[in-house]
Amino acid sequence: MSHENSEEAPAFRSETATDGDITDRPYAIYRCTDCRNVVLSMQDCEGGMTCHGEPMERVTEAAMDIEPPDLREVLLDAFGLPKAGLDICLCVIGEGPLSPSEVAAQLDYDESTIRSYLNELVDLGLLQQSQLNREGGGFVSVFHSVDLDEMRRETLTGFYAWAGEAAALIEEANLTKAEYVDADHEESLDAIFWEEFDGARADDQ
Repeated sequence: MSHENSEEAPAFRSETATDGDITDRPYAIYRCTDCRNVVLSMQDCEGGMTCHGEPMERVTEAAMDIEPPDLREVLLDAFGLPKAGLDICLCVIGEGPLSPSEVAAQLDYDESTIRSYLNELVDLGLLQQSQLNREGGGFVSVFHSVDLDEMRRETLTGFYAWAGEAAALIEEANLTKAEYVDADHEESLDAIFWEEFDGARADDQ
C-alpha cells in the first residue's frame, strides 16, 4: 500500500533528551553480567530481573546519546502507519462507530484513502469492523475501536516484535564487523558490510 505525504505537522517528540542518563526514563533496561542478554521493561520491576537464576544489573547510563524518536516515524517503521492512518484511527476511537463516509466528513482525506487505512487498521488489530442495519433497509459497514487495554497490549507486543527484529539485525551487523576483523579481506569493511545487508534486504522484498 502506498502512503500519501501529508502536510507537515508538529513532531511528536519526547520533551526529555536521552543524553546517556536513563535513570528517569519510563522504561527499565537490565543486562546480564554473565552473558549478552539485555532486557527491556516498561516498568522498573520490584526485585529486578533475573538471568540464569541470578539478578540482572539495572542499566542507568547508555554509552550512546539517543535522539528521542518521533511518534510518526515509530508508527511508520513498525506498523507501516503514517500520520494519515493515525488520524483516521484516532477519529474512530474518539467518535466511533463511524462509516468511511462519516470519517471522511470529519477529516481532510479522500474517502478511498480512508477506506484503505480503515482496512489496514483492522488488519493491525487496532479497529474492528461490523455492520449496522439501516432504518430504510440494508446495512452499512462501520468501524469502531477495540478494547483499549487490548490495543495497548497488542501494539506493545507488535512493537517489541519489531524491536526484536531490529535488535537481531544490529547483532548480525556487530558479528559481521567482528568476523571482518578476524579474517583477511581484500575489500574494505564498508564495502562488505553494505553488500551483505543490501543483499539481505533485497532477499526479503
